[in-house]
Amino acid sequence: MRDHARSTRLRRSTAATALLACLALLAGCNDDTEGGGSKNATDAAKRPAAKPTPTWDTRPGSVASVGDSITRGFDACSLLSDCPEVSWSTGSDVDSVAARLLPGDAKQRTWNFAKTGAVMAELPAQLRAATVKRPELVTVMIGANDACQDTVAEMTPVADFRADFSAALTGLRRALPKTQVYVASVPDLKRLWSEGRKDPIRRQVWKLGICPSMLRDAQADHDRANDRRDQVQRRVQEYNSALRDVCTRDVLCRYNGAVYDYRFTGDELSEWDWFHPNKEGQRKLADLAYQVINRRDDA
Repeated sequence: MRDHARSTRLRRSTAATALLACLALLAGCNDDTEGGGSKNATDAAKRPAAKPTPTWDTRPGSVASVGDSITRGFDACSLLSDCPEVSWSTGSDVDSVAARLLPGDAKQRTWNFAKTGAVMAELPAQLRAATVKRPELVTVMIGANDACQDTVAEMTPVADFRADFSAALTGLRRALPKTQVYVASVPDLKRLWSEGRKDPIRRQVWKLGICPSMLRDAQADHDRANDRRDQVQRRVQEYNSALRDVCTRDVLCRYNGAVYDYRFTGDELSEWDWFHPNKEGQRKLADLAYQVINRRDDA
């Protein structure tokens, strides 16, 4: 009897031990599943690795420029004519951005798609044309003509300006994900008026219709004239805020507010219109751009 009871207890103990072992094993499996063990490891293996953040290349191999008359070198070499060879961005007869970045003969690796008189609404088309060349760097300087209208009421609304710039940059990014973009701020038009109004010859030239919203009646000092100039200046500042905001959302876009802050002198402005930069003014714009383009991300 005692042997039979002992045998029964042994069988029960063995069964209990086996049951406990099974339960422990099951619990372990459940813990791995719930705690992120083998299942999470499998899921992690299936997930694609995070893409590295693009870094700015201070030595791009090609440059395309877009924008308006300033980038075309208008009135820098002769009266009422473009002079792209002295363009601050891609010019070959001035120490331009392209000349500094691209050693040797860079003519086959630079393109100027800017157009005299262009406004922001034309930028998407300019950038579409530039994408065909697949440049590694695109420089953008546009917006003065959006403010330089016959009246302040005709200036481009800020919302439209922002939307067109955003669409242009989005289109470029879809076509060329790795192309870098440098964006110059719109110059301070009121500063140009303040500098040029001192000369009677300049005032006569301005009467031909150069930026009338700012330069018309250059000597007028009544409240209406001052208010008009202030409205143009505020609009330029709002344009620059839009340029900065849109650009800073793109990791490969750099905005430069120093162009607006720069105080151009008479020696840096065209002798024909005292409004557009001459060759020396173009060189200064290249200086301002190169400082930003050549800045390392970790600087």
